[in-house]
Amino acid sequence: MDGIWVPIIMFLVIGAIVIVPIWLKSRERIEMQSTLRAAIDKGQPVPPEVIEALTRNVKVPPTSLSDIRTGVIWLAVGIGIGLFSYFADFADHDVDFPGLGIACIPAVIGLAFIVLSFFNPNKPKSA
Repeated sequence: MDGIWVPIIMFLVIGAIVIVPIWLKSRERIEMQSTLRAAIDKGQPVPPEVIEALTRNVKVPPTSLSDIRTGVIWLAVGIGIGLFSYFADFADHDVDFPGLGIACIPAVIGLAFIVLSFFNPNKPKSA
């Protein structure tokens, strides 16, 4: 029974590391919005810095350029895993097939992102 606590605590800590920052950020945003709402109700002008702070973390839709970049990174990860699998088992060639199969997963994700970049209606803004 003592050995079960180690994985339970490990998963709780990992969950806390992921959930607590998200919760704190949403709480901060809710407080900012309520303060802004109270200021608007009292008729005070809203400074542009506050509006910029509220819109800074808004996610923009992906462009074709960001899709290509993401696809190239995933494709490189797949190629890297495949090459590692091949060269790690260089003396014993029948063992590298599982590694190459695992390498296909990120490689296919990368190819999907690259293909999606051609169909993405959001073109990057030219400078």
